[in-house]
Amino acid sequence: MEELRCKEVINICDGARLGFPGDMEFDRATGRVTALVVPGPARFFGLFGHGDDVVIPWEHIRRIGDDIVLIESEIRPPAPKGFKRYRFWCG
Repeated sequence: MEELRCKEVINICDGARLGFPGDMEFDRATGRVTALVVPGPARFFGLFGHGDDVVIPWEHIRRIGDDIVLIESEIRPPAPKGFKRYRFWCG
């Protein structure tokens, strides 16, 4: 897990930078990793915690490189308040 914490997660569908993994989910029966968990964006410089975590199913991970994790998914990071987000998806 320590190696993954230093790799930024990027969605190849839209180029969105989701952040850095903070945790993993495991299947207790098989011991396999089922998802990566990326903490949500910080609120007010991190003083009031974080937004909702982004859970990325393992099946959506396409490549794990030296410094990035590429995913292909419709998962979107939450937009900061006051901003509109336009959606463009892989076709």
